[in-house]
Amino acid sequence: MPSPPSPTDTPVAPGTPVAPDLLNDLQHQLAVFARRAEQTRLAGVGQVRNSMDRAAYLLLNRLEQHGPTGVKALAAGMGIDSSTVTRQVAPLVDGGLVKRATHPDDGRAVVLELTPLGLARLHEVQESRRELVALLTSDWTDAERATFCTLLTRFNTTVSQAGTGQQEVRQEGGPDEED
Repeated sequence: MPSPPSPTDTPVAPGTPVAPDLLNDLQHQLAVFARRAEQTRLAGVGQVRNSMDRAAYLLLNRLEQHGPTGVKALAAGMGIDSSTVTRQVAPLVDGGLVKRATHPDDGRAVVLELTPLGLARLHEVQESRRELVALLTSDWTDAERATFCTLLTRFNTTVSQAGTGQQEVRQEGGPDEED
């Protein structure tokens, strides 16, 4: 089986035709991946399997990485709207995983921050998911894991940019530049 392309391979120039069969296979594999990823999360491993939904995991992870954050900034950073963040955060606050606090620089503003319980639960779920990924990729080399991670990160970044209008997606035969 040929090895996957290296992350350092020269990218194809924009506008270069891609084989329709390759794009068809890729879009199909992405659909299968989305379904399998959810099935795998639900099956999980260990005692904390299926213990945190994707929205909660991503919110807690973002708060761990960026510290106390306002709803608008959290929404912008995650590429979702403020009302969605508010709705998704409510059960986390009720469960004691997140708390509302006064903004350190502006006493009128409110920020969301992880509680010690929220941080502990996040780390527990992260460890469970690391174990699952290790199990699922146990016959992969470290180089294969790194390549997959690099390409998946690149793909997720591109999807995120396209979703926020940072990258123009052009139809074949469309204008190459603005008039």
